[in-house]
Amino acid sequence: MTKSPIAVSLLLAVVLSFSSCATQISGSLQADGRADLNIFAALEQRMSALIMALAAGAGIPPGTVILDGPTIAASMAAAPGIASVSLNNTSPVSIEGQVQASHVGDLLAGGGADFITFERTVGGGGRFTASLDLASGRAILDLISPDIANYLAALMAPVATGEVMTRSEYLGLVGMVYGAGIAEEISGATIRALIDFPGPIQSVRGGTFSGRRAEFAIPLLDVLVLETPLSYEVVWR
Repeated sequence: MTKSPIAVSLLLAVVLSFSSCATQISGSLQADGRADLNIFAALEQRMSALIMALAAGAGIPPGTVILDGPTIAASMAAAPGIASVSLNNTSPVSIEGQVQASHVGDLLAGGGADFITFERTVGGGGRFTASLDLASGRAILDLISPDIANYLAALMAPVATGEVMTRSEYLGLVGMVYGAGIAEEISGATIRALIDFPGPIQSVRGGTFSGRRAEFAIPLLDVLVLETPLSYEVVWR
């Protein structure tokens, strides 16, 4: 058994870098452990306005890129298991691109971020599980981008701060500090992933499947707060 964040684990990791945004990840996992993913992420309207206002208050010129694709890519490229990463801006608050993992068994390993298992079974099938909790959340963030970890800390997200709180407590805090509109955007945001696995899927925990494809719709609030650990599993034959 090798420890490995395959597609959905990378989903969880990348998702942590885009608070309050529309995020979709699609791609495939190969039988030899390689993974190819396409990523799109964009900040929601109110969050964009908030970040731009904060940037202006700090003297940053209007139009400055908020989600900096190349900078995030450079940070991710240094993480274990990443073969290549290319993220480009389609606007100051949206990015898209590709991530390739040389072997998912190495992807984002170390730094206390050992949160995935990947197992190939006799006959060519396999199983993977992905889990995330407060103990591993900040370590994953730091592997992807320390700057984004600090950004999420400024949003008081427990995944970055390590503070224990409920979903409702977090939304109440965000609403008090940044306004009800921001809290509503966070509450309504969902991360979507469509991942093709090496063989026909037998079962999925935390999502749905058809043929070789597993689909996940993960509430952003669950990832930011981690009131309870997140756990996903895919078994294929």
